[in-house]
Amino acid sequence: MASEQDLLVETVVDILGGHEPFVLTPDRPWDEPLWAALVETGLTGVGIAEDAGGSGGELADAVAIVRTLAAGAAAAPVAEQLLVAGPALTAAGVPVPSWEAPIGVAVAPSVQATADGDRFLLTGTATGVAWVGVAERVAVLTGSGEETVLALVGTAGPTTVPAANLAGEPRGTVTFEATAAAGARLTAEQADVFRARYALARAVQIAAALEQVLAWTVQYAGERHQFGRPLAKFQAIQMELAEMAGEVTAVTALTDAAVQALDRSEGVVLAAAAAKVRAGAAVEVVARLAHQVHGAIGFTQEYRLHHLTRRCWSWRDEAGSELEWSRVLGAGLLAGGGDALWESLTRAV
Repeated sequence: MASEQDLLVETVVDILGGHEPFVLTPDRPWDEPLWAALVETGLTGVGIAEDAGGSGGELADAVAIVRTLAAGAAAAPVAEQLLVAGPALTAAGVPVPSWEAPIGVAVAPSVQATADGDRFLLTGTATGVAWVGVAERVAVLTGSGEETVLALVGTAGPTTVPAANLAGEPRGTVTFEATAAAGARLTAEQADVFRARYALARAVQIAAALEQVLAWTVQYAGERHQFGRPLAKFQAIQMELAEMAGEVTAVTALTDAAVQALDRSEGVVLAAAAAKVRAGAAVEVVARLAHQVHGAIGFTQEYRLHHLTRRCWSWRDEAGSELEWSRVLGAGLLAGGGDALWESLTRAV
């Protein structure tokens, strides 16, 4: 008998069947009909408590939705809403008017939030804002240290400069000038968890996309014939496929471990750091070998491969680079001193 999560994934797959990936452009930066279909089935609020206006469900359900959509190259801000903004805003007690309108995400230490009664006034510039121009509201993590505020601000008032990542997904700049926003102060630890959530969301997307890239490459190597036999029969190709499989397995294992850590609210930052670093490293290997096995067809816009490899290259650099999260991971592992290093290392892995 299929579990509720299996049925949830089947629902997402059925919806994706009617929404093929396409090349994102400034005139068509996201798949609005896909988002409407997800809203209609209540999937844009999964993992959010019903008393907060969400659809209920567990973290694992939200992750399953994000993974399925990532593997399908879905152009919609579901990962940001279900894994980052939604849970963080709900936990901080920041009211969200509706889960049907897309919410973007920004980590903006240069933006300052000043208390003004029961709201905050935001001043400064946020860069690399996910889905700016598409999202009606953005969850902004402002400031740093003990001056950190998580704010939910509308995008209609601030000045926005559109831009996009390598895959064409909107990643613009938003400038606030005493812009009013609902919000809540966060402790330094809570702010770290928000950043870790964002990094983990990208790692989850990368893991799912790389798994699909591997499946496509194995299929292509079995179907494409050269010198009278399938590519998969050549030892050199077999070695490349095996290397890809090893990378995908490692990323999936660390990402799953980080999701479990988040579900337990235990060691989230280090687990997410490890997942993001490993996912970023795997992108270089898997994408390179996938395109090498596919040959010229893999570089054409008409073929499906670039929809995922370009996203992976983009997600690798977002929500903190490998260098940033490697430093977080290293500092965390050494926090207990030399005597505790081995225990910390094995626990994190």
